[in-house]
This record gives sequence, structure tokens and C-alpha cells, in this order.
Amino acid sequence: MKESSEPALRREADEDTSFEFDPASVRTEYELLHLMRRLVARYGFQRFLIARLPLAEQQRFSESLVLSNWPAELVRQYDASGAFHASVLVERLRQTKLPVAGGAELLDAARKEGTFVRHLEVDPDMARHFALLLHTTYGEPYAVVLSGAREEAVGAECAMLYLTLVQLFECLERTFDTGSTVREKLSGREIECLRWAAAGKSSDEIAIILGISAYTVSSYFKSATRKLDAVNRMQAIARAMRMKLI
Repeated sequence: MKESSEPALRREADEDTSFEFDPASVRTEYELLHLMRRLVARYGFQRFLIARLPLAEQQRFSESLVLSNWPAELVRQYDASGAFHASVLVERLRQTKLPVAGGAELLDAARKEGTFVRHLEVDPDMARHFALLLHTTYGEPYAVVLSGAREEAVGAECAMLYLTLVQLFECLERTFDTGSTVREKLSGREIECLRWAAAGKSSDEIAIILGISAYTVSSYFKSATRKLDAVNRMQAIARAMRMKLI
């Protein structure tokens, strides 16, 4: 009796870890956002983020962020700390292709002697993390992080999470390509302004570099933001980077 029941229980456990969706039907970031919310609820997490791994120390967390349900204040606090590029999370993701799991220290900045600099208050929604390093077709590295109060995912559940996140990330990459063909093409000046802003330059500094007025720089940012369907300059920079325009 025991031998016959074990396979059935195993099948039931495997079915319980599934997360079904049709990848071909996902066409927009909004649809992907909805799926990510379903995913974290299904597996007992509370927060998620998808962010491009920082290419340089000056690249801000908010500029790297692609998709997230973090509260705006939490994003602002972490962005202001400048800890993302030096975090334990980024360091560990660069060293493995396997999922990375750990506690709140993953988002802290690491010091050489093995200590951490705490930048976010630990709350149940951010107590533990499950993270992957995924690459676009062009080799660009992105971190996908699920956060919550639940225990570490292992075995079949870990494998299912990995596969599902790879599929969802592939859907996200398709929205990059779709966006680049649908959105109006940026002018050379608009791209220059976005590129210098991504490098940390202010509007006044960009005006001096390009030999134009600060007012003209501002107008370029406004038109670029509109063309990229962004809500502000920061989001416009992030979208331009994702579409490989800067």
C-alpha cells in the first residue's frame, strides 16, 4: 500500500509547484507585471524586481530597474544609498549561474572583511530573497529577485521557479524589441542628452558639453521622454538603455 501511494503523492507535489501561462500571449510590460504578481502570490513571496546588473559604479539602482512591485519609497531609499552595484547580491550573481538565496544581507553593500553595510530596514516582505542572473539574447545581464518571509525554495519547487522565471524573462525581452519598433525614433541630440544623463551629468553640464542652452536640453529630455512613453527622465534613460539606444 505504501509503495503504490508514494508515486501519487509525488505527482501531486509536482503539480502543486506548477505555474501555467501562455508565453506567446504576453506582449506588454503590463501583462508581464500581472504575471509576476501572480507568481509571487503563488509561491508565497511578497516582492519582486527585475533589474539590469550595473555596468559601472555611477549607474543608479533606479536606472537599472526594469520591473518591480517595490514601494516607491523603498526604491528611493535604496537608490539614494548607492548600494546596488556593491551589494552582496550582485557580487554573488556574477559568480554563479545557479539560483542565489539568502537573507536581508543580500541587498547590503559588502566590505572586504566580510561585514555588511545595512541600507534597508528589514521587514517581513524583504526578509529573504531568491535571485537569478539571466542574460538577454545579446548577453546583457539582469537580476531577477523574489523576496518574502517564506523559507528557501528547494528541489522541485526551486527548479520550477527557475524555469518559470526564465520563460517570463524571455517574454520581457520580447517587449524590449516590440517597444523599439513601435516607439518613435529618437533624434541624435535626444540620444546624446540621454547618454550624458545616464553618465551622471546634470542638465547644466550637458548644455556646456553640447554647446546648447539648458532650456534646449530640457526640451530634448521632454521630447525623448514622450517618445519613449516614459513618465520622467529617469524612466526614459532606463528604457533607452533597455532598447540599446544608449
